[in-house]
Amino acid sequence: MSGELKKFKIEGFRDIQYNNKVAEADFFVMFNPASYSQKYEVEYEATQGRGTSGSVQQFKRIKPKDYTFDFVFDGTGVTSEENNVPKQIDHFLTLTARIDGEIHRPLYLKISWGSLISQCILKSANISYSLFNSDGYPLRAKITATFSEIIDDERRTAEENKTSPDLTHHRIVKEGDTLPLMTHHIYGDASLYLKVAKSNNLTNFRNLTIGSVINFPPLK
Repeated sequence: MSGELKKFKIEGFRDIQYNNKVAEADFFVMFNPASYSQKYEVEYEATQGRGTSGSVQQFKRIKPKDYTFDFVFDGTGVTSEENNVPKQIDHFLTLTARIDGEIHRPLYLKISWGSLISQCILKSANISYSLFNSDGYPLRAKITATFSEIIDDERRTAEENKTSPDLTHHRIVKEGDTLPLMTHHIYGDASLYLKVAKSNNLTNFRNLTIGSVINFPPLK
């Protein structure tokens, strides 16, 4: 139903490809967050020549996105849902922060709420308790949780689509290809074809086999 309230959900997986889901371990928040923050961070390395007054900001990398949420747990009976606060917090921490016996690390997570869907891991969780019964039993708590997005190598490579000559590239030989021409496309310098031939142990670079794979390593 379109009017049905969708709860913020966390799922756990044992592989970074997100194929091996942990059965019956989904976590649904008691109350959807009132807001959340999303952090983008680009890293640069400042390089400054001797005798100059400015610096060149050399790009290093784009860090994974971070998401921060406040999750409220209430055991006062204001809702008809599970009101055992310690039990709910333990469920959250078991799914997100504790070592899984099969993979010997915390689970890979998937968070979803409305249009927000992210594959991530829990980066930090700060728990604060604000209400207790007469025995000191917690009745209300808040977790401020930060999740960091993760991408497996295959997906990251496809998304970045890097073509820089300081990376190793692999090309399939097609009809009409020559090694000097392919080398020019990769490095912008056809004269490097002899180094490419040597790297690939090619004894006759003039007769490339269609369908074969040529590796183009980083060349200085």
